[in-house]
Amino acid sequence: QTAYFIMKMNFYNEMAVRIQKRWRGYYVRKYIHNYYALKKYLRAISVKNEIVRSELQDYAEMKENEEKRKDLEMKEKKKKYQARKMHYLLSTKQIAGIYNSPFRKSPDEMERLLSQSKPLSHKRQQMKSPFTYELYDWPTCKRPPDFSTAQRLPPIGRQKPQGPFRDTTEVLQQRYKPLERTLHMTASINSPLEKAREKMKRQEWRNCIHDNKFLPFSSYHKNEKYEPLITRSGKYGQEAYGIKHFREVQPKKWVADK
Repeated sequence: QTAYFIMKMNFYNEMAVRIQKRWRGYYVRKYIHNYYALKKYLRAISVKNEIVRSELQDYAEMKENEEKRKDLEMKEKKKKYQARKMHYLLSTKQIAGIYNSPFRKSPDEMERLLSQSKPLSHKRQQMKSPFTYELYDWPTCKRPPDFSTAQRLPPIGRQKPQGPFRDTTEVLQQRYKPLERTLHMTASINSPLEKAREKMKRQEWRNCIHDNKFLPFSSYHKNEKYEPLITRSGKYGQEAYGIKHFREVQPKKWVADK
């Protein structure tokens, strides 16, 4: 009976596999690998390829025409510059030019360009300063150089420049502030030197920033609490290197109970 049951189950499984195979083949051919849909897709791709090829061909022709136009413009520019440079070869009423020779049937194209173009203007030569020769007289000290003592022009009224710049009045006050007098200038001829020195000391004491004196060898800082450095102290106290062993067990410093 058991063998009959096993044979029956095998038969059913084989039939189920056949049914699934037929259904999967039908489903794949109908919806996934549809022959007519694939053929339509390939036809659309071929049409798209033709359109892209024609657009690329038009773009290439446009670029080629643009390059040719640029070359022609460059050649025309060179011809015009050459005509301006050789404007002196233009024919006159008395003498015909080399491009308008009587042996020619008609004047050359360059003759027309020469007549239409303007001659090149000469470069302006830099005028030498009349005071440059005085520099050669300085090493020999034949005559002293005379500098102009005229007053400077007032500054132009411009807007404040954009940026972290200081105020102009502040900069000018710092630049042109009066000089501080020295001890010899402060002391009078009749007064002794000690009085002037005492006066300067009083001014220094009055203008000092703070009066907290640093007293390292006195008991001034006796009641202040010592603040240890961050690099020398930690969360679990300070390690005494050289006094205790590194493998010493300290349960009080454990983070966990283990």
